[in-house]
Amino acid sequence: MPDDLWEQNADWWVSGFTEGADPEYVEQILPLAVAELAGRDRLLDVGCGEGQIARFAVSECGSALAVGIDPTRSQVVEAQIRGGGPLYARSFAAPLPFASESFDAVVACLVFEHIDDAAAAIDEVARVLAPGGRFAFFLNHPLLQTPGSGWIIDVDLDEQYWRIGPYLVEDHSIEEIAPGVHLPFVHRPLSVYVNALIDAGLVLNRMLEPAPPEGFLAVADEYRDAATIPRLLYLRADKPAP
Repeated sequence: MPDDLWEQNADWWVSGFTEGADPEYVEQILPLAVAELAGRDRLLDVGCGEGQIARFAVSECGSALAVGIDPTRSQVVEAQIRGGGPLYARSFAAPLPFASESFDAVVACLVFEHIDDAAAAIDEVARVLAPGGRFAFFLNHPLLQTPGSGWIIDVDLDEQYWRIGPYLVEDHSIEEIAPGVHLPFVHRPLSVYVNALIDAGLVLNRMLEPAPPEGFLAVADEYRDAATIPRLLYLRADKPAP
């Protein structure tokens, strides 16, 4: 069922989040990805969708080889149609169909929220990274975007605040994220991801919690009062060189 839902909603993703349609990608995610991946010759994009980050790696980062994988057939087909230099294949995040130490960098952008076995996928990222390689890891913020979280206006107490849902409860669910669009999501505490990185032998070197960009606030004015609450979490994890 989850895989079918991704196939059913592929057009919604392509039309709403690529080719400049989404301000969070344009103003925040893509510039950060370019900065973090610059100079990496061999890149793997896990959960590449229609390939926009892999294309940017070729055009903006100078990657000589960029490979994108995604389990959704229609996304891979669209990525191949759009071209731009990367190679694409249909694959899940675990196991990865590549030899060990094949890549200088791996990027996963808003993907692990949809992967059932995050630890196995992170182990595979570590395996295919060469020593000195980088994992650029983008997540919907596991704390502040927990299911049930949101901006609360309490008229009785004359307070406004961000409510956090049941953060410590790992939750697998099908969420309606737009009218008629249902997709599988997995919520995990941040510690699950961090400990999986550590257990895989990766070293966490940077963590960013950027505020929502102005372009997003311009089209989601209801979020403006909560603009101090980040939607995105970025983790840079490197594989130690010998």
